[in-house]
Parts: sequence; C-alpha cells; structure tokens
Amino acid sequence: AGTHTMAGINVALWDIAGKACDRPVHQLLGGPFKTRFRAYCSILFGDTPGETHELAARFAGEGFTAIKFGWGPMGESEETDVALVREARKGAGETVDILIDAGQVWDWKTALKRAHQFSEYNPFWLEEPLHPQDIRGFARLTAESPVPIATGEAESRLEDFERLVLEGGLDWIQPDPARCGISTMVQVGRMAHRHHARVVNHSFKSGLTIAASLHALACVPHGEVFEFCMTDSPLRHDLTHETFEVVDGYVTVPDGPGLGVTVNEETVEKYRTH
Repeated sequence: AGTHTMAGINVALWDIAGKACDRPVHQLLGGPFKTRFRAYCSILFGDTPGETHELAARFAGEGFTAIKFGWGPMGESEETDVALVREARKGAGETVDILIDAGQVWDWKTALKRAHQFSEYNPFWLEEPLHPQDIRGFARLTAESPVPIATGEAESRLEDFERLVLEGGLDWIQPDPARCGISTMVQVGRMAHRHHARVVNHSFKSGLTIAASLHALACVPHGEVFEFCMTDSPLRHDLTHETFEVVDGYVTVPDGPGLGVTVNEETVEKYRTH
C-alpha cells in the first residue's frame, strides 16, 4: 500500500511539473521514441469458450489488431483451458494477435504443458501463468516455453522487476504506473531494453493510468504494444474529461501539458468513499 501511494504521488508530481513547464511529461523524460502504439483490446475471457469466440469476433470487428483475454474460467480444467484459447483464435481470425492472461493459476510444469498446447493457436504471449514471486518457476518455464512469457504487473520496485528479467528470463515485463509510478516504469523499460527483454504497460482502469502509461512507454526505446482496457466502468471512462480512441488499431500519446488529461471532479465526488 505504501509503494502504491508513492506511485500515485509520483504520477501527480510529473503532471504538475509538465503543466508548470507547459510541456508533455514524455518530453521531460527525454522522449518520445514513439508517439503512438498498437493497442491491444484487454478483456476477460467469456464464461464459456463460445462466449469467448463471440467476444473475439466482436473486438476484431471493431478494428483491434490484437486482443488479450484474461482470467475467467482459465485454470479450471485442461479441456476448458485449451477450448478457451482455441475459440479465441477462431473468433478473432488468423490475422489478429491473441494474448493470453492466465491469472496465476498453474505451477511451472503445468504452465509449460499449456504453452505447448496453446502454441498451435499462435498466441502473442502467455501472461502471469505463475505466482509473481515464483522466480525459479519462471526461469524453468521461460527456458523451455515455445510461447513468450509476460508478467510484472504486481511489482513496484525496480529491483523486483530486475529479478524477473535477469533471474526469471522474462520475455515481456509489465509495469503498472499506478503501482510503481512513472519514474520507475521508465527505469524498468530502459533496464529491460538493456537486457533484450520488452516492456508493455499494465493499465486496466482509468484515463489517468492510460495517460501515465502512454507517456512512460514513449520514453523507452522499444515500446511496441499497449494495453487498452475495454471494461465498461465509470472509473475507466469518466474519471478524466479527455477520452482515448483507437484509430486504425493505434492509440496516440497525449501532447498537452503534463499528462494531457484533467480529472473530472464530479466523477470523483460521485464515487468517493468516506
């Protein structure tokens, strides 16, 4: 809780600094390397493989070139696990990337078996198959998996991200600025680049975290894809006056001062707890 609070303060201070200088945050951090990123639609698995098929077809039809399915019934049984990924691929078609977020449901041996089973459907990555502290398990898994492995959303300190990359052998590391701050996210991205791993944001809620993630990702030299949450939530859509759109499969970094967004105080008051 303490580091997450510090992360929020860090994001706010970068926004203040940018607005005071009348410059976007990414310029203060030496960016941008890119001003737009390929957005992947981030949603939960359907309750059934059939529902997952329908969701994949729907969001592929909306123009996303990549879709991530997470959690839901994943991990309940081998049959269901494979069926969920199979139907995600069938629904999305062969030209859309499919990303799988398992939700920490297996040990490394089971995760490796699933990676081989899923490889037929050509997933872009397999995310959080293990508990985030299972560094030894990740090391064994990443050494043998035919599918790239991603994790890191639960971490908040640079040294913990480093362990995952250096000892765990991660292909993708996923800092969340709401948990680690913008400063650490940029450090993590640059560390990953030095060690030939890739970085992507974890941002499942609010325009604030989307803006913070875009600015931070713009300041690392190898940003490629961007998590774009499609959850139907007022905190996702109404916390900032500004909204983000995916155009031709891409989301653009805000170019206004600071984070480039402003808080909707009415939304804050409506959902504030006392």
